[in-house]
Amino acid sequence: MPMQRLSRLFLSLAGSVVTVPLAFAHSGGAHEDAAALAWNADPWVIAGMAAVGLLYVRGLHRLWTNAGRGAGVPVWRAACFAGGIATLILALLSPVDMLSAELFSMHMVQHELLMLVAAPLLVCGRPLAVFVWAFRSDGRKRIANVVKSRAVQAPWQMLTIPFTAWLLHAVILWVWHFPSLFQAGLTSDVVHAVQHGSFLASALLFWASLIGPHWRLRAGAAVIYILTTAIHTGMLGALLTFSSRIWYPAYVPTTGAWGLSALEDQQLGGLIMWVPAGFILLTAGLLVAANAIMPDWKYDRGVVRGTGH
Repeated sequence: MPMQRLSRLFLSLAGSVVTVPLAFAHSGGAHEDAAALAWNADPWVIAGMAAVGLLYVRGLHRLWTNAGRGAGVPVWRAACFAGGIATLILALLSPVDMLSAELFSMHMVQHELLMLVAAPLLVCGRPLAVFVWAFRSDGRKRIANVVKSRAVQAPWQMLTIPFTAWLLHAVILWVWHFPSLFQAGLTSDVVHAVQHGSFLASALLFWASLIGPHWRLRAGAAVIYILTTAIHTGMLGALLTFSSRIWYPAYVPTTGAWGLSALEDQQLGGLIMWVPAGFILLTAGLLVAANAIMPDWKYDRGVVRGTGH
């Protein structure tokens, strides 16, 4: 994908985020459910994703200008990153976000988009290495010195040990589904932002530890950790599905407008976590296993180390 097209992709996505909410705002609320179907225009979320996307585009442009298109980061990896940003927009800014305040099942869709779609796609894009290339050569050298320091390397190596990342992700997932904490996220924007941030951050660490630059050395462990994640998330989904008690009463007043009781909505959310999410994890585990044993697999080359501007 040429850099100009990639730039236009990010700009068009950002433009849709701005214009669609304005269209809803000026529609006059013709339908009582219009607010639930509107796009979220949170300026912090928009600014954060725009900054990350443009930083990636700038870094990729500089890298490919110096080393040639596809060098260091193949085109398919850049496309993965663009797909990850698009998935974040779908999860956090589209009507999915507004509906998640009224339907627990849609909240589960939102969480699975963050953790099982956006996170692995972003990791596949090799963003950290590309971000460094967004800076000039002197800036890259300073960043390299900081990154190589023990203060950065020690915690990063600890967090990206597969077992550590797996455990952290599992704990965050289960703890946030405790009824008191989950409902706190429905009533407080700050708690909600922390919830989503911890889901995404732990998922990024999880996938980076398993499918990062040295994934082939950890392929066997990666399969185990992915499949055990499918098991424990499936257990949580099954608990939600078969429970006869409503875990999150905050949804009781809102689910009826969508033709569901709060318990039915909870059961649907549990099924989403259990079956489709489990299928995604099972597929990911099988892909990692298959790629690990392919005799003609070609290693990804590291990002080219250049000094050009």
